[in-house]
Amino acid sequence: MNCMKNQFLPPALLVVLTLAFLAAPSVTPPFMGYLPGQMPVDIGRAAIQPAGYAFSIWGVIYLWLILHAGFGLIKRRGDEVWAAPRPALMVAVALGTVWLAIAAQWPLGATLTIAVMAIAAITAFMQASPTKDRWLLIAPLSIFAGWLTAATLVSIGLVLAGYGVMSNIASAYTMLGVAAVLGLVLQSRQPSMPVYGGTLVWALVAVWQVNAEQIPGVAMAAAAAAGATALGTAILWKRSV
Repeated sequence: MNCMKNQFLPPALLVVLTLAFLAAPSVTPPFMGYLPGQMPVDIGRAAIQPAGYAFSIWGVIYLWLILHAGFGLIKRRGDEVWAAPRPALMVAVALGTVWLAIAAQWPLGATLTIAVMAIAAITAFMQASPTKDRWLLIAPLSIFAGWLTAATLVSIGLVLAGYGVMSNIASAYTMLGVAAVLGLVLQSRQPSMPVYGGTLVWALVAVWQVNAEQIPGVAMAAAAAAGATALGTAILWKRSV
């Protein structure tokens, strides 16, 4: 009986945490970006901020994560392969539940929180099997990790510019370069699941689109980063199959 209980509790807890994560935006005021005065330097529109449509990916992320959690509870609760990434994923979704409330008040705290959240999601992605139940096990973790990688770098870029460490443009160039390099390094650890790299490309294309008219230099850098990430992801995937 105790063995069955121990097998049930972790996947059940993941379902509860994932549902709380999904519910958080409905009980927390929507985050519309940092307001003037929240950081020492008013940079206006951040060059590293992607176009608004990019955030629609959260709908896919939420749906995929709840399918992952539900399937893990119902069909795979005693499976060690499914158990491996579960603790790190629980940390990520638990932090995601409180992130909106922190972001509305404290840019530095929000950046630290989403960075830890991203590390936890990436850890879960790295620990997931790329072969067993791949579209319900590793795929939802890869899109979650990919988006959080992009979101963390955007948040760091905002803070670097907002606290005067770099200019708005310089922080955008820096984070775009980091996104391409870091993304491909992490993708190389799970080359057979290109959803991670594809998610980064989604975010980078949105940075290109929003800057195309006003800041063409940043737009070109974003396009280059997106192209390099897409090409590298494709090459890594091709070599893995």
